[in-house]
Amino acid sequence: MILFGSASGKDVDKFAGQLVDEVFRLRPPEDKAGPLNPGVSLKYLEQRVDALFATATAFRKQHKLGIYKKARLANSFRWEMKERGYENSFIEMITEKLVVALARKD
Repeated sequence: MILFGSASGKDVDKFAGQLVDEVFRLRPPEDKAGPLNPGVSLKYLEQRVDALFATATAFRKQHKLGIYKKARLANSFRWEMKERGYENSFIEMITEKLVVALARKD
């Protein structure tokens, strides 16, 4: 069982920020959406998030993330989402999808 993996904590945090950047680009928090950036439908977002989290799976494989680094990635993602102003229910839903993608054995 791998506990840590080859990626540094800073690399994991940076990657989590990149994931949040992409989610923010697709669907900003409700208070940041406006006529110039209305966001996307939840169904479209779900499809895009699945594709986005495939990159998280590739990152996990490339860096052989262990248990602690997977947890750090999910927590960094969650806290970055909170800092950007997303609702807690949305944060929990999307973080759960990330955790499932990271835990998948493929």
